[in-house]
Amino acid sequence: MSRLQEIVALLRAPGGCPWDREQTHESLRAALLEESYEAVEAIALGDDENLKEELGDLLLLVLMHSRIAEERGAFSFSDVEEMECEKMVRRHPHVFGEKEVVDSEGVLRQWEEIKRGEKGGGSQVMSGIPEALPALMKAQITQKKAAKVGFDWADDGGIEGPLEKMGEELRELQEAVRLGDARAVEEEMGDILFSAVNLARKLKVDAEVSLAGATGKFLRRFRAMEEEARVLGRGLDGMGPEELDALWESAKRGEER
Repeated sequence: MSRLQEIVALLRAPGGCPWDREQTHESLRAALLEESYEAVEAIALGDDENLKEELGDLLLLVLMHSRIAEERGAFSFSDVEEMECEKMVRRHPHVFGEKEVVDSEGVLRQWEEIKRGEKGGGSQVMSGIPEALPALMKAQITQKKAAKVGFDWADDGGIEGPLEKMGEELRELQEAVRLGDARAVEEEMGDILFSAVNLARKLKVDAEVSLAGATGKFLRRFRAMEEEARVLGRGLDGMGPEELDALWESAKRGEER
């Protein structure tokens, strides 16, 4: 860690790297997102070697942001380390103190209680949700926060309520479509997606990971369709619905073999 900090300091110093010296917190925002998603993809692929590299890239960005902050007299990487150490000890009294919790749900409730106390006790339940989050992830975090204070389906963890809600929202969408109300269609479509995230939460499925998997599966099959069409000397855009369906079924069978 000391060596990496020294490297970052040299890159940012006069006579260092022109590109690194030009960077700011704002200019590095996109890189934080990009490297985070690349690390997530490495996890999804089970690629340990790539994950090791991507975690290093994330660590480099943490050090870059810390160095930029230090240069303007705000804080240093040592401050970041110390703050995180203190936070972890403070928010795990069942490990570092004498409090007891029986399961992970109790740990999460305790975490939120301590967090709100740190904010002066008046912090709102929904505070701290970044506006820039992808919509699916934002819905997931929002619902989890609501559930932590008891605003949830009162069915002991069952999925009957969420399933009924999805059916209700689907019927409302169908009615909006029938009426030709474009604004209502958009709203009801959003309600269906929000309800689907809620159902995923009750099933203990990460909606973001689940959708990423479904999209990845579609991409694999579609690329297989394109390859099969190429072998036939055809293009997908010149095929009819029945031919496309046949290629899709062939791609599905290819995955099952």
